[in-house]
Amino acid sequence: MKQSRNSKIFINYFLGPLLFVWLFWSIYQQIKKQPDLETAWEGIRQSFNSLLIWNIVAVVLLMIVNWSIESVKWKIAVRPIQQVGFLKAFRAVLSGVSFSVSMPNRVGEYLGRVLYMDEGNRLKTISITIVSSISQLIITLFMGCAGWLFMKHVIIEKQLVSAIWFDVILYGMIAATVVLTLFYFRLSWIIKWVDRLPGSTRFAYLVKALEDFNATLLLRLLSLSVLRFVVFIVQYYLLFRLFEVDISWWQAFWAVSVSFVVMSVIPSISLIEPLQRGTVMVMIVKLFTANTIGIGFTAIGIWFINLIVPAAIGSLLILGITKMKK
Repeated sequence: MKQSRNSKIFINYFLGPLLFVWLFWSIYQQIKKQPDLETAWEGIRQSFNSLLIWNIVAVVLLMIVNWSIESVKWKIAVRPIQQVGFLKAFRAVLSGVSFSVSMPNRVGEYLGRVLYMDEGNRLKTISITIVSSISQLIITLFMGCAGWLFMKHVIIEKQLVSAIWFDVILYGMIAATVVLTLFYFRLSWIIKWVDRLPGSTRFAYLVKALEDFNATLLLRLLSLSVLRFVVFIVQYYLLFRLFEVDISWWQAFWAVSVSFVVMSVIPSISLIEPLQRGTVMVMIVKLFTANTIGIGFTAIGIWFINLIVPAAIGSLLILGITKMKK
């Protein structure tokens, strides 16, 4: 317990601020190197006075669509153990977001969702929610592989990585995608493995709900994950247009896909997450455009709209649950 507390203190008061300073300095250096810096700033200021300002409204509406799709996914996933209506699932998902923004790699997402489940079903929900998250990760990896291949020429030409490392990363992503997909469609292996563990009878019930996950259900979760992925891409493209990032639709699609993979494998701390996103996005998208300011504004804008706004709403919903229980 003491060791866990010390680790938390180290991350929050030493590692987090240190990474914050380093990432801030990295982004500052990227912006400083941008050609026609004053022109770029002026372009962003003018964007807020143009008709493109409606792109922000569209991105906010797509945020609602995004979390609605996730709510449908979760509603379908938990159906084997408990029937949950859409509105209840939506509230659960937003409550999960409010927990997740304050915890590494957003693991708190599971805590917020289980609050809406009946007693006796809450712990079972965790394994189901993990499977739902894996479906999204599979799509992220698959699209990341495709994006990495699509960008091969520009990645090597701009010396983001060498040709050898390009192949190493590509084969690594392909291997991870294949392994994760096999694991996803063979959930029964987990149940058999748990059953063979000594003393497994005490916690085997936590994964028993996965027995009802047939191929049809798993494919439905993957299909909804694809829809979410497309919504993310459209959001990024709309803000790229707003902040005058000169990039085509397909370049944005593949660059953001690769960025998602990078962000999914690096540890995330809430204090530095917007800077992490900005750094990764600038590193990948600047292969096609020099407007690093616009890229940074896009990354931070998406972070704020997709996570901070829903988290604020979710925290109010959690407060409502607490009051009802009292």
